[in-house]
Amino acid sequence: MKPSLALLLLFPILLQAAEPLPNLILMMGDDHGWEETGYNGHPYVKTPVLDEMAATGLRLDRFHAAHPSCSPTRASFLTGRHPNRMGTFAPGWSFRPEEITIAHLATKAGYRCGHFGKWHVGAVKKESPVSPLAMGFHECLSHDNFFELNPSFSRNGGPPEVFPGESSAILVDETIRFLDRARDEGKPFLAVIWFGSPHEPYQGLPEDLALYDDLPAKYPDKMVKLTSNETGGQTTRPLGDVLRERYAEITAMDRAIGTLRKHLAGSGLKENTLVFYCGDNGTSPDGFRESPHRGMKADFYEGGTRVPGLIEWPARFPKPIATPLRASTGDLLPTFAGIAGVPLPDRPLDGIDLMPLLSAGTGERPSPLYFWGYDTRALIARKPKPYLDPELQKGTTPLVKVANGIATRNFQNYRQPAIVEGDIGGARSIIDGRYKLLVQDQKKGGAKRELFDLEADPGEKTDLAAQKPEVVEDLATRLREWQDSVLQSLSGADYVK
Repeated sequence: MKPSLALLLLFPILLQAAEPLPNLILMMGDDHGWEETGYNGHPYVKTPVLDEMAATGLRLDRFHAAHPSCSPTRASFLTGRHPNRMGTFAPGWSFRPEEITIAHLATKAGYRCGHFGKWHVGAVKKESPVSPLAMGFHECLSHDNFFELNPSFSRNGGPPEVFPGESSAILVDETIRFLDRARDEGKPFLAVIWFGSPHEPYQGLPEDLALYDDLPAKYPDKMVKLTSNETGGQTTRPLGDVLRERYAEITAMDRAIGTLRKHLAGSGLKENTLVFYCGDNGTSPDGFRESPHRGMKADFYEGGTRVPGLIEWPARFPKPIATPLRASTGDLLPTFAGIAGVPLPDRPLDGIDLMPLLSAGTGERPSPLYFWGYDTRALIARKPKPYLDPELQKGTTPLVKVANGIATRNFQNYRQPAIVEGDIGGARSIIDGRYKLLVQDQKKGGAKRELFDLEADPGEKTDLAAQKPEVVEDLATRLREWQDSVLQSLSGADYVK
């Protein structure tokens, strides 16, 4: 049984002026849903390292990706802002060079900053104005999108190189070399590791696949669509075969995280290093089995945004704690700013500093969480102008999945035309306290409003909108006010001094 969150009160959480700045390692899995961990009760997948982190560190039981798909969540992770504020509406949409990232803040505080793995908020090549190096990182080994075994990466924006081996292990080995260099230079480090696993198409090592050899027989009939490793196009395969490979990727990623934790312990860095892990959205449909939450990747129900959330930081959290505090990837930048004592960017932020709440032992978030899937089809129909030169948005790193006839990924972002009423469309929601309002446009016009009591009904099975119209109206009003703020940011107003 984990101690109560109130135990936090027994531990000093605010940094003293004389104490050294903590190191930070911020990790994220690709399409790794909340239910796909041993500590959350999954019947098959083996995640002993994440389970140990959950048993010994701070477990964020209600952690959310900012969006039910990857590029938008990554933009939120880096900036503390909702992705719609910077036009990162969907996978393959970049953010903007005027954005201020957690790496920019960390650099000001004296950190050495490195990015390793999936980027997917713009091209990683040197010429890109939204590459890791352009957005505040001092070095990187990065990919425009996702990757499998024997991946290709671009080092510091250079031409892609093939790295033989399992991708999660490769990234952790590179990260270890980076943090050791920073330590030898006497600098705190910020390492952002964005794994390519467990995004499809799936490839596992033989020893990891063997752990799940019984799964094909358990799901012989259900078929799912995903990418073929042989052709790069779409194929259909039995779910059991796919789950075997998907879970092998998760286990390999888990093992790589274990390698990193062992190095921290053996090199004396563990005590004052904050290690964070989350997923970037809910489980993808091709690898979905079942979940206590409604929906999956791309859905604005809980299953689309609820993801694993874990923190280890022995200097501040010496005892295991589980918190019901609802938190999001957008909270990372404000929380870091509070830890490092650097001022927040002078622009609207959607995340908050979590540390004061944790130090007070509260499980209540003082401000709502907002989610919004912008209507990109309506935007494209208005023929907007590109925000960046399309040549600078072209990717270079190859991957298995072929899209639009190419095995790389290009990006897009547009200058927002004059704001019109239709710009508030798309699925959107607000979570405040126990209630969640979800608004979704209907094909025949109008919008459907659903209200859920997430305390009594975490699976979002019972719509209370008709029973509690006053709650619906209050949440709808605040959701619209927030959308208006986001549209102001999207227009570029935040970049004008």
